[in-house]
Amino acid sequence: MAIQEKLYTVGDLWAMESDPEFENRKFYLIDGILYEDEMPARPHARLQVRISHFLYEYEERFGLGEVTSECGFHPPNTRHTALLPDVAFQRFDQLPDPPPERYVPKMPDLAVEIQSPSDTMSKLRHKAQAYLENGTAIVWLVLPERRGVEVCRLSDGGELQSEFLGPGDTLRSEDILPGFELAISDIFAVLRD
Repeated sequence: MAIQEKLYTVGDLWAMESDPEFENRKFYLIDGILYEDEMPARPHARLQVRISHFLYEYEERFGLGEVTSECGFHPPNTRHTALLPDVAFQRFDQLPDPPPERYVPKMPDLAVEIQSPSDTMSKLRHKAQAYLENGTAIVWLVLPERRGVEVCRLSDGGELQSEFLGPGDTLRSEDILPGFELAISDIFAVLRD
């Protein structure tokens, strides 16, 4: 759901975060347009923890970067786009030094968005496009109803490319997470049919 009265900035989001009127509400920006996401329900939260767990195990094993959840990121050259991935991975060599307390002024290397019941594929792909156009290398769209993950990248021409991985497939991202492998079925093991 877009909420539009003006072109919003990261500073506007920071102000909203500290305003009690907006407590327990989740906003993001794409090109100055303010959007609101619904607060996640239990299945969404369980998937978020599950994916974070597998990525954190990878972080502990290889020490290449850090895993965050619901952390804000914006491109370094604009303050009109700010996204809060459900889960993200940022390589240490890509993190600002020192790391900021608020939104990171660089998009994550990997962004994970988990589909909520109100999310359309169009909305998720719009977010994926915004991540990728602003510096994220890969986006995983986690689709609970389909028990799969749509892996998104940009083509050389700047078009969104996606590949669906289902229950029998394995998620890999060698360019970002060398040696990482995760069976799609392991992600969804926390959900009951």
